[in-house]
Amino acid sequence: MPIYEYQCEADGTVIELMRPMSDADKPVSDPAGKGRRFTRKFSTFAAKGAEGRTVPLGMGAGGGSGGGCACGKPHGGCGSH
Repeated sequence: MPIYEYQCEADGTVIELMRPMSDADKPVSDPAGKGRRFTRKFSTFAAKGAEGRTVPLGMGAGGGSGGGCACGKPHGGCGSH
């Protein structure tokens, strides 16, 4: 089941909920019981790439420069090819 982030419109509080995809956009009750309204937030994820750089997932360790090895070195840099 995926984890979704929801943000309070009033104070910016962010909560995470594990819910079925079919419930992703359904209303979320305030977990603190304060009556706040939470709406789904579109999350972006990042991972550490080569030399500690943060790159969006799907870009690869080469930062989207057209490829490279999973180790983060450019084409054939780790010798496993």
